[in-house]
Amino acid sequence: MALIVQKYGGTSVADIERIKAVAERAASTARQGNKVIVVVSAMAGETDKFTKYAHEITDMPDEREMDLLLSSGERVTSALMAMAIQQLGLKSMSFTGRQVGIMTDSSHTKAVIEEIDASRLRKALDEGNIPVVAGFQGINEFSDVTTLGRGGSDTTAVAIAAALSADVCEIYTDVVGVFTADPRIVPDARKMERISYDEMLEMASLGAKVLNGRSVEFAKNYSVPLVVRSSFNQTPGTLVTMEDRDMEKTIITGITHDKNQARITLMRVPDRPGIASTIFEAIAAANINVDMIVQNVSSDDNATDLSFTVSKADSNKASGIIRKVSDEFGGKGVSMNSDVAKVSIVGVGMQSHFGVAARMFDTLSKAGINIMMISTSEIKISCVVDVSRIEEAVRALHDSFNLDKS
Repeated sequence: MALIVQKYGGTSVADIERIKAVAERAASTARQGNKVIVVVSAMAGETDKFTKYAHEITDMPDEREMDLLLSSGERVTSALMAMAIQQLGLKSMSFTGRQVGIMTDSSHTKAVIEEIDASRLRKALDEGNIPVVAGFQGINEFSDVTTLGRGGSDTTAVAIAAALSADVCEIYTDVVGVFTADPRIVPDARKMERISYDEMLEMASLGAKVLNGRSVEFAKNYSVPLVVRSSFNQTPGTLVTMEDRDMEKTIITGITHDKNQARITLMRVPDRPGIASTIFEAIAAANINVDMIVQNVSSDDNATDLSFTVSKADSNKASGIIRKVSDEFGGKGVSMNSDVAKVSIVGVGMQSHFGVAARMFDTLSKAGINIMMISTSEIKISCVVDVSRIEEAVRALHDSFNLDKS
């Protein structure tokens, strides 16, 4: 008997018929002798609908109230799913994040899980239930509802799997697994049978939307086996697991892209100790994540330009903060460019192969695509380019590294 956590995304539970189909899959897994916990997202479109409602009232909705509003979508789905499973003759109970003891910090709209009291889930399983948990949510120390950010139901599922030492966490979505690139852009993109935690973490953080990055980090830290597969068919998915030596034989595992980028530039920043600290402490205090950072060489006037990227959702907020900081230390202005995107190559094989960066830059050069910013790690290289050329860049790199071949 295995303990299996199954998470179903918004498209998998988009309407009542899809909810019934997911209930059948969960029930079938239980009838095979397994213990099953189901984690659900809101029905497709519900979160966007609630967000639209909020912005029809105010341009700057209060984040605490947004958390309470947005968490309701998952609650609706969990109750309907439990009813659907009950109709199949099995016992089931729905739970909110609060009811299963998911404790988070107080960073509203992007909270971090700090602790899970899994005792109520264990009791429900021991009583023969299929627990259905509303994903994406928890509570903070003040008993306020919090949400875990975009894709947070993935994080809920993996965290529950870790807390209960589940045998596997299955992430069901509308794709059959993890591909070498977005198949909507690259028709010959190949589905991978397996990928390492580190590679998947990089791909998720760099724009691959099949898995939430925080969920992969959770899985890696607690050695939770992840399987990404489709809820619309029985096709085997992609296993996310520990790295092994065979994985290093492949130089590049995948290509990702991210159009949700904005570049902010501070012009003529005084080149002296403490300036960068002042800038990024102000950004961090607003709970804004900074991605790539580039600083030019100081000129004769002891000033330099500093550029960094943030998500488009945070760009206006970040720009406003930076303008105030720039005025304080005598900078010469702030500019923002939202017409940028990031393309990245990812692979553990980079650690043991030379010339990967040169090949990437040469490929983009031959395609006539200008590189604005570059960022690297041991297993990835990212370039910021004009958003109008991003799909062309993805196709060129996928072809250059022969990713259509096994």
